[in-house]
Amino acid sequence: MAIGPRAEDLPRIRLALGVYRVSAAVTGVFLLLLVVMMVTRYGFGMDLELGGPAGLVSLAPKEIIEADAAINLSTIILIVHGWLYVVYLICDFALWRLVRYSFGYFCFIALGGIIPFISFYFEWRVPRDIRERTRHLTEAPAEEIAA
Repeated sequence: MAIGPRAEDLPRIRLALGVYRVSAAVTGVFLLLLVVMMVTRYGFGMDLELGGPAGLVSLAPKEIIEADAAINLSTIILIVHGWLYVVYLICDFALWRLVRYSFGYFCFIALGGIIPFISFYFEWRVPRDIRERTRHLTEAPAEEIAA
């Protein structure tokens, strides 16, 4: 069995790549929100609250958020980022399966949802790598052109 993408998988690769790019960007944005939330929570002892007495979005000690009717936006950011990272991993797995690159590369791309700003780099770099891997499948051989 040859390693590398197959010509019949090109339409699915393009679709998976488009979904991956969107998931990488959205996961990256929520990862940056998560970093801000962690700095406010563990650096300043405050959580983001939504709809509390201090305004639409504000910082408040965690104990106060739990006592009043405000929504703890910090917890929502944690949960949403976790599920978006799962979607990001599914997209990474789909590309790994279709493009058939190494498991180490799969793990390397998986870091994009854990290390801030890396998902934005991968959103740019992975399509370039896949285009290079599939270039030979989209170009017609010279013998076919001459015939």
